[in-house]
Amino acid sequence: MNKKIILMLGIILNCATALPALSDCTISATGVAFGNYDVFSSSPVDMDGSVTYNCTSATPITIDLSQGTNGSYINRKLKKDASNELNYNLYLDAGRTQIWGDLSGSTTHHTNPTPTTGIDITIPIFGRIPALQNASVGSYTDSITATINF
Repeated sequence: MNKKIILMLGIILNCATALPALSDCTISATGVAFGNYDVFSSSPVDMDGSVTYNCTSATPITIDLSQGTNGSYINRKLKKDASNELNYNLYLDAGRTQIWGDLSGSTTHHTNPTPTTGIDITIPIFGRIPALQNASVGSYTDSITATINF
């Protein structure tokens, strides 16, 4: 099984970094930019990013997302510094019920048993920061790694 990894540098930072093909698939990502968070709002902040891949053969693929710097899929954290953080998560579905990970714990991952060859396929990443978290003003980030397995 071949693997290709792309680092999504900071969830708040928009990144679009393509890596050269190691074998027959390429991958790039656009980070999730949550924007402003209102600590008094009773509504979560939902924003989207994406992962795009292109394969030259119809080999089955999976795409995993890492836990981030907190080391947990269930409690991913955007961090300002050591004492200021916001819980968030990344999901495979628009209803934000399927945590996108690597199949460990209660996570799932993107699977395509027969990808269309030679075209870019874009998969949305659905992000959410839950409401009513106490947070100080500032920029909060996390780093997620997207891995394509083929």
